[in-house]
Amino acid sequence: MSLKEQINKKKLPSHVAIIMDGNGRWAKQQGLLRVIGHENGTKSVREAVEASAELGIKNLTLYAFSTENWNRPKLEVQTLMKLLVKSLKKEIKTLQDNNIKLNAIGCLKDLPKKAHQELLDVIEKTKENTNMTLTLALSYGSREEIVNVIKELSVKVKNNIISSESIDESIINKHLYTQNLPDVDLLIRTSGEQRISNFLLWQIAYAELYFTDILWPDFKKENLYEALINYQNRERRFGKTSEQLT
Repeated sequence: MSLKEQINKKKLPSHVAIIMDGNGRWAKQQGLLRVIGHENGTKSVREAVEASAELGIKNLTLYAFSTENWNRPKLEVQTLMKLLVKSLKKEIKTLQDNNIKLNAIGCLKDLPKKAHQELLDVIEKTKENTNMTLTLALSYGSREEIVNVIKELSVKVKNNIISSESIDESIINKHLYTQNLPDVDLLIRTSGEQRISNFLLWQIAYAELYFTDILWPDFKKENLYEALINYQNRERRFGKTSEQLT
């Protein structure tokens, strides 16, 4: 039985998030420039997106560029932004063919004008697609997101739009970038690192975490299948005991 055949489609996570790590190290191992690693990483993005859509996963979120990534060498950042524009233009056919809606979260206004416009264009063209929502986290930092929520709610309380007593989890969820997405069920990180790196801190409160040593450019459909099988073999308790789940 193949890995894909071992996946129970009735127990799929509704939201998978991936920290795509290891492009630079992959390139270094090959004796290549870091940008070549990023370029090869786009092939793994396509594999993960197509495999997720084919299986029936409804939401896939990819950590594409963090707020901290702006501190990388200027040339690398410029190359990454150009690669983003190139990938969006190239992959729109894949999105349309697979009925995938593109979404983006983060401080998008910080993106270069061309990249921002191309992103908005693809989001607009795919907004009616219903098979899966692909969310790109761009110029994204979870702490910044939460700080912005606190600021926004503080203003609303000050102006008597809401009361402080009414603030609960549902109110906070409605003010997050991910307000239209369910909480993350499975978080995958490649490259052997076992950190969250300021990614969806609120949204992964009950997520299953899966770490693999595979560098992102080497991440294939089979590796996603392995992560899903591992997820399905776990007992998700949400604070309950095993006896309470039976």
